[in-house]
Amino acid sequence: MAAEHVEKVFDVLLGRRSVRKFTDQPVGMDDLRRILEAGRWAPSGLNNQPWRFLVVRPGDARQETMAGLTKYGHIVRNAQALVVVLLHKPTMYHEGKDHQAAGACIQNMLLAIHALGLGGVWIGEIINQEKDVLEALHLGSENFRLMAVIALGHPLHPFEARADGSARRPLEELLVEAL
Repeated sequence: MAAEHVEKVFDVLLGRRSVRKFTDQPVGMDDLRRILEAGRWAPSGLNNQPWRFLVVRPGDARQETMAGLTKYGHIVRNAQALVVVLLHKPTMYHEGKDHQAAGACIQNMLLAIHALGLGGVWIGEIINQEKDVLEALHLGSENFRLMAVIALGHPLHPFEARADGSARRPLEELLVEAL
């Protein structure tokens, strides 16, 4: 891979931030499809691709219902799209590996959101109300596990990457053994 492509990938990886405030500008269908495609291409054990997506857009009553089911309701309410990420139980083969696959899928979508100049945030707290959320979405818990909701839209405020890495712990703190 050419050095310039490597740098572009690292720019996206290191530049992504959680965005919690959005403008009223709609997210286009082409962008939504590209984001979902990025999630679809995540790795999964045995290539089982256990994830399923439900997109909720403004004007859909389920957005307000979900907003009432999380302490981050203000983010859910103001998002220009919500991607509900689910695991499809009949497709799962290993709880731990399938949860890891969902995490990779979510990260792919967050990187795609950033690469498209949009902003998004992974809302994980909402899984504490999984039963109520699935009920509000008219989905049965016999077939689905709620993994996250990604709230996205056009960022209200421009954001800049912290080139100095100040938002992250030093690598040395994360290493079990020194390199």
